[in-house]
Amino acid sequence: MLGLALIGSLASCTIVRPGEVALKQRLGKLAKHELPQGAHGYNPFITRIFKINVQTVELIEPIPLPTREGLNVDAKMVLLYHVKPEKARDVYTQYGINYEKVVVETYFLATVREVTSLYEAKDLHAVKRKEVEEQIKTELKKNLAEKGFEVDAVLLKDVIMPPSIVQAIQNKVNAEQATLEMDFVIERQKKEAERKRIEAEGIKAAQQIINSSLTQEQLQYNSIEMMKGLITSPNAKVIITDGKTPTILDTQK
Repeated sequence: MLGLALIGSLASCTIVRPGEVALKQRLGKLAKHELPQGAHGYNPFITRIFKINVQTVELIEPIPLPTREGLNVDAKMVLLYHVKPEKARDVYTQYGINYEKVVVETYFLATVREVTSLYEAKDLHAVKRKEVEEQIKTELKKNLAEKGFEVDAVLLKDVIMPPSIVQAIQNKVNAEQATLEMDFVIERQKKEAERKRIEAEGIKAAQQIINSSLTQEQLQYNSIEMMKGLITSPNAKVIITDGKTPTILDTQK
């Protein structure tokens, strides 16, 4: 009984959970196979258990981003990544348990700076943010995939622009708004001019129709009707005519 108690006191237990790859190292040598999920006992004096998280993890890095104009834009970069389960042994063997600091963070920051230096500050703010994120993700995959890591997403957050850039962007927005307003005014004036042109053409066409219907006989008839109205008028008038166009003198004045 005393011997069993002594053995038990020298033994330790570890639990391998879902999302973990457990590597057993005995006397400095890694076992050929990973430990399956569940509880495992081991001798802590000659054996060590290393657990590699293969779930997606979040790496957040506040960083000044260099731009094409030579400015630095403060931002927060977020990387979502995970260790490929089948590459967990290689990751531990090459980079150790502190692999995130040794390789992932190093490549992440270097790639971010390399990509953002190709864009202007305004692009990082909104114009091409998604494009920048995708470009960083693509380049990072090239560097990390062969090292046993899978890049899930890259996010550019909390971008703080220099005041000069903020003012420049606002000026551009105001100029674009003014241009849109001017385009609207010009378009409205064009429509009004078109309306007047159509109206004038209508009046001209109506006059042409009226003129074409006024024959000499029609004009004589209208003159006779007018003379009849004057004759029957109670007002005294003197009518002077050459037989064609009457001239009326009002004798009441």
